[in-house]
Amino acid sequence: KADCIVRSCTKMEDCLIENQTTFYSKAEHYWKEVPPTVDGMLGGYGSISSIDINGSKNFLHKFLGEGQGKTGTGCALDCGAGIGRITKRLLMPLFRTVDLVDVTQEFLDKARTYLGEEAKRVENYFCCGLQDFQPQPECYDVIWIQWVIGHLTDDHLVEFLRRCRSGLRPDGLIVVKDNVAYEGVVPDDVDSSMCRDLNVLHRLVARAGLNIICEEQQQNFPEEIYVRETGQ
Repeated sequence: KADCIVRSCTKMEDCLIENQTTFYSKAEHYWKEVPPTVDGMLGGYGSISSIDINGSKNFLHKFLGEGQGKTGTGCALDCGAGIGRITKRLLMPLFRTVDLVDVTQEFLDKARTYLGEEAKRVENYFCCGLQDFQPQPECYDVIWIQWVIGHLTDDHLVEFLRRCRSGLRPDGLIVVKDNVAYEGVVPDDVDSSMCRDLNVLHRLVARAGLNIICEEQQQNFPEEIYVRETGQ
């Protein structure tokens, strides 16, 4: 997303003029009009895909394996998976199986071919908005949530993170990688989403009963892209 100067708020719902139903339906409509390609998934910035994946891989490798503070490599969940860009290039090489969840059925249908032969290691394709999605209990070593939390209201994000916590195996991790605003909450009327600053995100994570054990900034993105943070 391009950086721009717009009004900011301290709470997501304060920015919403329309009701939650409209907020979610507008986002669903936006994504239905997006082509099921890597460029489409990245809002026209397909060229940053390799930089993004390499940064995520370096981050995730620190926490995989055996021993204290490590998690297993059995099954991962890709939230807001789209056509499976992250599943194919990040999660599939590291985990035995992966589940995908996305609100747009066309993207999930495309993922079955985009993933190629590796699609056989996908156990489930869930077509569902994250505000309604219930991860299977104690199923996942890693739940990866990238560039999608802006489509959830504050309360729904907290509730979703709580459900994700129950979906983790022992020593499992939730990883959130997303845009962060410089201050407050910045609305995006184009795709019906919000970009929160780190203080707001930290408060929501705490409300969900989660602890942040590591936080890093993605490097080498174009200057017009929002600062990204990777955190667990």
